[in-house]
Amino acid sequence: MGSIGKSDGKFEELAENLLLKVVVMSSQRVPATEDSIGAAKEKTAAEAIPLLYGILEDPSSSPEALKIKELAITDLSDRLREVGRAEELQSLLTKLRPFFSLIPKAKTAKLVRGIIDSVAKIPGTSDLQISLCKEIVQWTRAEKRTFLRQRIEARLAALLMESKEYSEALNLLSGLIKEVRRLDDKLLLVEIDLLESKLHFALRNLPKAKAALTAARTAANAVYVPPAQQGTIDLQSGILHAEEKDYKTAYSYFFEAFEAFNTLADPQAIYGLKYMLLCKIMVNQAEDVAGIISSPKVGLQYKGPELDAMKAIADAHSKRSLKLFETALQNFKNELDEDPIVHRHLSALYDTLQEQNLCRLIEPFSRVEIAHIAELIELPSHQVEKKLSQMILDKKFAGTLDQGAGCLIIFDDPKTDAIYPATLETISNMEKVVDSLYARSAKIMA
Repeated sequence: MGSIGKSDGKFEELAENLLLKVVVMSSQRVPATEDSIGAAKEKTAAEAIPLLYGILEDPSSSPEALKIKELAITDLSDRLREVGRAEELQSLLTKLRPFFSLIPKAKTAKLVRGIIDSVAKIPGTSDLQISLCKEIVQWTRAEKRTFLRQRIEARLAALLMESKEYSEALNLLSGLIKEVRRLDDKLLLVEIDLLESKLHFALRNLPKAKAALTAARTAANAVYVPPAQQGTIDLQSGILHAEEKDYKTAYSYFFEAFEAFNTLADPQAIYGLKYMLLCKIMVNQAEDVAGIISSPKVGLQYKGPELDAMKAIADAHSKRSLKLFETALQNFKNELDEDPIVHRHLSALYDTLQEQNLCRLIEPFSRVEIAHIAELIELPSHQVEKKLSQMILDKKFAGTLDQGAGCLIIFDDPKTDAIYPATLETISNMEKVVDSLYARSAKIMA
């Protein structure tokens, strides 16, 4: 009975989709009037979509009809997004090209970008968005719509970067930046320079990432920048400062980004807050994390796994416990490992914490079993052995590993032979005497 029920449900869904396609293909014309728009708004998505398609089929091109059709396009893109029909949104853009020739270019740009935004809100459509943007770029080139093309190319570069197509995104941006600088479109230039900074950072080219960010800030100083864009600039600035281990400056930038996004109720606010907490941990102020999380402005609004993950790391750091650190990494894998910024800094913090604990444990011994150290630090023996060998090579302490006996042998710190500093001092004094004699001889010869 259960399988029959499921089959019936699938059949009904297929029938509904087929009926919708038949209605759309039949192109039933609906008058482009406010009454038609009002009727569509009162219906469900499945009922409203054919009606909105019908409004677009109205042959009237009067100013009132064009205005109604613009509203219908916006409503239709929202309804198609609700039901997750990304392919129909793509075909809608192709179908609307004749209509775009009847309205101003600014309105065309607004409608095209609105439809792309609707596609972006449907999960799992990254590849479709890339193909859609490439298709629109070709159309804008043919129609010589330069300003729209530049904005779509900027969006395409961002999508390519998200898909890790770094070389293609960089090639696209390099030509776009030169073109936009010639036109002196400051606001678009801010967006492109910021995107270039993110791209170079993803490629681990920090000097170019900083140069692009500086260019973005310079352009932003010459024009009004929306708060969301300013927050993005501050967030990127914090990320670059944190990469240079300047965590105090990074914290101030993350705080500014958080304030901007929080005011706008932007979802990116959680990242500003998360990186603020990361900076506190990295400068050994993990005890401040609990206070920030429990503050009225933060605690209720942003409570969730992101903050729980940072609190767990702060607790582990405060207690210098590698076991708690490992547990936090396992329990909050998505929030810690999947975030490249947090993962990179926590990896460095974990290595430092591990080295400090190992140095503290081996300090009383001259010879100790690796298994015993692993038991004390509560980590696998092979992991401890690998870390000890790395520390010996890095000259963190003097010693050697006896793998046959499974032991670590710690050497006494070698005493510095006093003859070398004394020799260097003698040579320095002789150099001063020779220079003095040369200066005197030069005076006599003169």
